[in-house]
Amino acid sequence: MPVHEDAAQPVMAGSEVLADRSIPALLTRRAALGDKPLVIFGDTRFGYGEMAARAAAAGALLRDAGVARGDRVAIFCGNRIAFLDLFLGCAWIGAVAVPINHFARGPQLQHILGNSGARLIAADADGAAALDHVDPSALALAEVWLLDGENSPPPAAGHWPAAWKVGPMPPLDAGADAASPRPGDMAAIIYTSGTTGPSKGVCCPHAQFYWWGAHSVDLLEIEARDVLLTTLPLFHVNALATFFSALLSGATLVVLERFSASGFTDALRKHRATVTYLLGAMVSILQSTPPSDRDNDHPTTRALAPGVSAALAADFRARFGIGAVDGYGSTETNFVIGDRLADQKPGSMGRVRPGFTARVVDEEDNELPPGVPGELVVRADEPFAMATGYFEMASATVAAWRNLWLHTGDRVVRDADGRFTFMDRIKDAIRRRGENISAYEVEQVLASHPAVAQAAVFPVRSELTEDEVMAAVVLKEGMALDPVALLDYCKPRMSYFSVPRYVLFADRLPMTENGKVQKYRLREIGVTPETWDREAAGYTVGRGGGARRA
Repeated sequence: MPVHEDAAQPVMAGSEVLADRSIPALLTRRAALGDKPLVIFGDTRFGYGEMAARAAAAGALLRDAGVARGDRVAIFCGNRIAFLDLFLGCAWIGAVAVPINHFARGPQLQHILGNSGARLIAADADGAAALDHVDPSALALAEVWLLDGENSPPPAAGHWPAAWKVGPMPPLDAGADAASPRPGDMAAIIYTSGTTGPSKGVCCPHAQFYWWGAHSVDLLEIEARDVLLTTLPLFHVNALATFFSALLSGATLVVLERFSASGFTDALRKHRATVTYLLGAMVSILQSTPPSDRDNDHPTTRALAPGVSAALAADFRARFGIGAVDGYGSTETNFVIGDRLADQKPGSMGRVRPGFTARVVDEEDNELPPGVPGELVVRADEPFAMATGYFEMASATVAAWRNLWLHTGDRVVRDADGRFTFMDRIKDAIRRRGENISAYEVEQVLASHPAVAQAAVFPVRSELTEDEVMAAVVLKEGMALDPVALLDYCKPRMSYFSVPRYVLFADRLPMTENGKVQKYRLREIGVTPETWDREAAGYTVGRGGGARRA
């Protein structure tokens, strides 16, 4: 399929591609759509032509502040137009945007600012307050832009250096000429969650965002008439990829400040959204809300919703009329695996996308046959379609990209038809009684119980210096469940050695801003006096799968 010269037409994955896959080139090309809304924040619409002009104006502000090509600029705020202005403004002049998780604090924030070497930070009121708790002497910061202006709190007395230039972000004015960055130039450094160590800064080139958009357009069958709605944070790659999906397809993107289960379908109706973006936990939360006769009263037909079990996806579609599209991608990769909605196989992430190669390998990187679980490794056919490494972390880069394959750290299995199924993070696996247990598989069983809204499974140490299986469970509103009844439900549905020993019922689970359970926090809490222990209760599970109460 050739590239359409009409700017309203999508540039699809697998097509003849644009030679210049830099962000300024994409903005300039799509500016021909003029006043058509590209992105909507609240009730404010920003057209395609306007967003290109805003990128040029933000680039001029940054250049006037002394930001040069290759310099890093930290963006520390929630979902707002200023985030996109600065992200695109950095790309416009060849600088590097550093989006920071809005909830980063203390040592994590210190590490991100120090590792990136950002010389300027733009922060909202919450972000500015967090700067009170970093050591400025170890940072390269020279300027702070306060996105909330006079509403930003003053710095702690004597804490911010006098050398820092602090003030409101200047208003957008005349634009700068684009710096003509190359597709392989770094556009952003996006930091991982750092649950197993210091956050790693993923070096994302311009072309990676192009391909994120192109593959998303193709997989979700996005057209210029579509309205995309996301509540996910722009400081993560999911929402950024959604922006580029709109940009490449000519569609309109609606960005909400945050996810609200009670207001979700209202938002779909208000904005006439046809495509939305969810995480597995969000689907569970929506499904656990009280049913309404308006659940299906909206135009949304499909959602990118990775990590949703087959049963939950079916129930969600029956209730809300939204088909859940699974798939696989990460900050380091791209939309590597996924099938269109009509080709989805429930419970599977899908098949490898055109333009990528994927293998399942053992610990020595030997390829494994279908049906045998191993680590997913991937690589791209197109130049700069994936990240180029970890910023200022050469050893971590070499380890992750060894043998010229990116090692994802995810355990998957491939079937004979080439479809991949996620099992767990390799570091999230639990070793008990000589057996490897997939936390993900146990979570799927727990989440399938009619009374369970969310479940997180993680290892805790036992008296035998090995792992024991612990589950933290959130029940649906108004539901009650006994631990014995929950394990009775589990025993015919999983191997005997996978049945949790410990069960803790909780009101909520600790979550990241992008909807992932912070299991490291659960592991730190571990077994508490409120935790139910099946061994202490005399509930045992035998090798045959049966259970008995001593």
